[in-house]
Amino acid sequence: MSDSIKHECGIAMIRLRKPLEYYIQKYGTPLYAINRLYVLMEKQSNRGQDGAGVANVKIEVPPGSRYISRYRSVENRPVVDIFKKINEKFIEVQKQDPSLLKNSDWLQKNIAFTGEVWLGHLRYGTHGKNEIENCHPMLRQSNWRSRNLVVAGNFNMTNADELFKKLVDLGQHPKDTGDTITVLEKIGHFLDEENQRIFDKFKGQYENPELSDVIEDNMDMQRVLHRACRDFDGGYAMAGITGFGAAFVVRDPAGIRPAYYWYDDEVVVVASERVAIKAAFGAKYNDILEITPGNALIINKNGDFAEHNVLPRLEKKSCSFERIYFSRGSDPNIYSERKELGRRLIPQILKEINYDLENTVFSYIPNTAEPAFYGMVEGIEQYLTTWRKERIQSGSLSEEELEKVLDFKPRFEKLVSKDVKLRTFITNDDDRSEMVSHVYEMTHGVIRKKTDTLVIIDDSIVRGTTLEKSILKLLDKLGPKKIVIVSSAPQIRYPDCYGIDMSKVKEFVAFRAMLALLDERGLSDMKEEVYQRILAMDDLRKENLVKDLFAQFTDDEISKKISEIIAPKDIEAEVSVVFQTVENLNAACPQHLGDWYFTGNYPTPGGNKVVNRAFVNFMEGKYVRAY
Repeated sequence: MSDSIKHECGIAMIRLRKPLEYYIQKYGTPLYAINRLYVLMEKQSNRGQDGAGVANVKIEVPPGSRYISRYRSVENRPVVDIFKKINEKFIEVQKQDPSLLKNSDWLQKNIAFTGEVWLGHLRYGTHGKNEIENCHPMLRQSNWRSRNLVVAGNFNMTNADELFKKLVDLGQHPKDTGDTITVLEKIGHFLDEENQRIFDKFKGQYENPELSDVIEDNMDMQRVLHRACRDFDGGYAMAGITGFGAAFVVRDPAGIRPAYYWYDDEVVVVASERVAIKAAFGAKYNDILEITPGNALIINKNGDFAEHNVLPRLEKKSCSFERIYFSRGSDPNIYSERKELGRRLIPQILKEINYDLENTVFSYIPNTAEPAFYGMVEGIEQYLTTWRKERIQSGSLSEEELEKVLDFKPRFEKLVSKDVKLRTFITNDDDRSEMVSHVYEMTHGVIRKKTDTLVIIDDSIVRGTTLEKSILKLLDKLGPKKIVIVSSAPQIRYPDCYGIDMSKVKEFVAFRAMLALLDERGLSDMKEEVYQRILAMDDLRKENLVKDLFAQFTDDEISKKISEIIAPKDIEAEVSVVFQTVENLNAACPQHLGDWYFTGNYPTPGGNKVVNRAFVNFMEGKYVRAY
């Protein structure tokens, strides 16, 4: 999308199912897991570039030995920084004695990051400072191995304040009110309780230290996760490792956030995206499984695993923005869905250009919109096939007209390129807009001035500011008669609260358009009415009252007003905006029906609370997050 927004986050887990010696002998290196985890994380770098972290747990090490290792980084390339540090340990061993790299026992006794369980995380910080303390994995420590916990996740909780209060009511004293620490401590609390339950059950039958092994062997992680997660309201794919090596990934009941896994007799692997698992392990796409919403994939300390139900499933509402924009388009399913999104826009596009293909040039921005562009190309070609057939069958064409019909080709061009070497660090709006103009390069000499219509397809339009202040001005310099901006996503009207940085309604150009229409039609009093109704609600989770404001206008009316808002005052070309319909979005992505951004139909009650609170913040002039 031309408007940059952030998304949190990406997870990667590897569980080696055989001793380290096995991988050294088969692959000739003790770095088998390290190298695979690096690929898993690099292939998900689209999911987080603010920071990264890696944790490793060794299983069955003797007392007095370090068994949990962790590196985190907020450097410019955090994944590279972390793995450079890890690799330096093995470089030192090679300098000392190369033969030691073949000695698994010595390595595990003397070198960190030689354990069987790995957890990686990539962070896009939607809030909080970009500091190393905010990077996952988070660590909860204890002198009892079975009470140690490492957690990393892709999540946002809508009820973090309620979860914090529950911890306080339990007698805890959390060091932070954020949902990351709250989630860690809540899982940790019930892990402690499970430890105590098993201890009480077997304390008369076994003596220490044997009792510690009994606790680990009888730990019911399904029970722990059910008790910990039952109060969560949000979207999450949460991964964790206990100090004794049991691991888990639990997914929210509506399947909002993604999580996939693959296994063979050597490893169990989990990631936020299928394409990462494919790249790191050469797995077949059909063998990469989706963790069932409401379930946890639990791997015990012996390497055996299974999915277990943790929470009652809700209607599946997987995030549609994963398919539109965030996930890598090299996933075959995502690629085909993005093409379908472009193809389904053809009727609206043809109507907007008055079916004048001869004087229209088609292009796209940014590069992630390329699959939708190809779908648009296919849709236009399908239309032309039908058009040619009808013209020929009419029997009224002269030889010259027939030749023209058969030879006609629509014009598809690469008109906008983004220079990835340039980055806009300046935060001042005026200066930043000027810098953005240098990031994009235009292809001149293709557009026939004052004759051609230019159709540009984008993934989505969130704020519209980059279009308004930079891109449309640059496109206007090419001299088109008309510029049509096409969004492969519907109008973004409502805030997200499950992991994407879209929480302030005032930022959305569709919201601004709705407000302008209210004022124009003498309906501005409705804002105060909705505000007062929200304030009077005894529970903000009951319903989304902001929907009442958008219900006053048709989609086309809001689209027309958006066109007026984003058009620079000094632009010469006519500007219009075409948006995907919600119906077409759901048809193109039938397994990912999480469309609350566009419809306001949130998959959990906490979503209603967030949108109502966001509107209250807007009315009260508070420019803060609503959760």
